[in-house]
Order: sequence, then C-alpha cells, then structure tokens
Amino acid sequence: MNKQSDYFTISGEPAPLILTAIHDGSAVREELEGRFALNQRERLYEEDPHTATWARLREPNIIGRHSRFEVDLNRSRDRAVYLTPDDAWGLTVWREKPDQGMIDRSLAAYDRFYGDVAGFLERVVEEYGSFVLYDIHSYNHRRAENGREPADPQANPVVNVGTGNMDRQRWAPVVDAFLEQMRSHTLDGAPLDVRENVKFDGGHFNHWIHDRFPGVSCVLSIEFKKVFMDEHTNEVFSPVLEQLQQALVGTFEPVLAARERVSQRLPA
Repeated sequence: MNKQSDYFTISGEPAPLILTAIHDGSAVREELEGRFALNQRERLYEEDPHTATWARLREPNIIGRHSRFEVDLNRSRDRAVYLTPDDAWGLTVWREKPDQGMIDRSLAAYDRFYGDVAGFLERVVEEYGSFVLYDIHSYNHRRAENGREPADPQANPVVNVGTGNMDRQRWAPVVDAFLEQMRSHTLDGAPLDVRENVKFDGGHFNHWIHDRFPGVSCVLSIEFKKVFMDEHTNEVFSPVLEQLQQALVGTFEPVLAARERVSQRLPA
C-alpha cells in the first residue's frame, strides 16, 4: 500500500511493526504562508526535522509532510490548529489568524489522516492480531533562553520512551526488549542514555491508537534529543544520526519476537 497525500504518506503493506514520523513535515498551504508571524526557521525549530529518516528504515511507515503550525497531528482535534500563544509554547504564531474556512481545510486534512491511519491499522490487526508502532519525534535541548547551553542531561535523556498510556504490564516484554536493545548501543563511545517517561509520556496520537485498538496495540513514543543536529541551524551531524539509526534498527527483531510472545497470551 502506498497512499500519498499532500499532508502525509502511508508506505508499505500491513506488518506488525509500523514506524511513524508525524511531525517531520514543514510545508504550509500557500493561503496561510503570508499570515504567519513566525518565519520558516522559527517554525522549523519546534518541528521534528529528519525524523522521517528513522521512519523510512522500515516499511510500513507513516510520515507527516505539513507543519504542525498548520495542523498538529499529535493534538486532539479541538486543539490541532494553534490559535493563541497558549496553544504553542507561548509563541505568537499568527500575524493574521486564519479565517474559519482556512481552519476547516486544515481540520479536513487532520480528519483524512486519522481516517486513513485507522483503516490501515485495522488491516494490520486483521492480518496479524496485534501491532507495535514506533511514534518517532525529537526534542530541543539548547534553547536560546538558556544561552543555547545543553539542558541538564539528568532530566533530558538522549532517547525518551513514552509509555504512559498503555497496559505496561501486558506489553512489558515489548517495552523491555526495546529498552534493553537500545541501551546495548553506544553514542560517541558512551552508553546510550535511554529512559522511560522522563521528558514525555506520549501525546494524542499515542492515546488515540491505544483507545481505538485496545489490547492489541503497543505504541512506543520515542523522542530523540536533537544531539544529531544543530537545532538552531538545522545542520545534521551525520555520524551521530547514523549511530542512532543503527540503534533503532537493532530493536526491530527483538521487539517483533516480544510482540509474538505477548500475542500468544492475548484473548481470542
């Protein structure tokens, strides 16, 4: 299956491990471009550039193409279009707010995304009974208000795994396999710092999947700290990115094996 939309892509046939990068995109509709108070670089700072490089390591994958500042696929529908600074980390997003027709067009794209993803995941469940989904994001750690100095590493792991909205006991074999395999890798010679629910525990996309597919879905919301890039210039540090990609690839087979063990215990 290859589904192309201006707003997202779904690539590959149904399989029990799906990779997603719904905040990778930075495009905005032409009718909105001139209304933003934030320029493209300012918007990019709060987006998740390059996360699609992880999602494309395996099919099927689902990748967002438009900016979260147009419509945020990781928010509930009533909060998906940022209208006030409270919606967007205190940022003034709009020089001229979108009118209702523009908002409706953004929400129509949101509805298409969730409808198509639901249909795809239903096919996965029909064929495989359950699935694991990597909900891949990234986060800033050298903010300007802190002089661009690195944030406290104790509170900002290199990889944060959000598991706050799942039956953690049921899916423990999957989560533990992921954590163990990631922690077996190094980054620049040091053990890879991978921790659970320190910085984030999962957003709306995570919650929606678990609610829509109860008992048969395991979503790991994986946040990579932007050590693989300069978050202010968007320069990529390729050796770091490649090390993190290799670590993620190493989780695929152990996680799939753990999913199979869990699935054998699921009620028919």
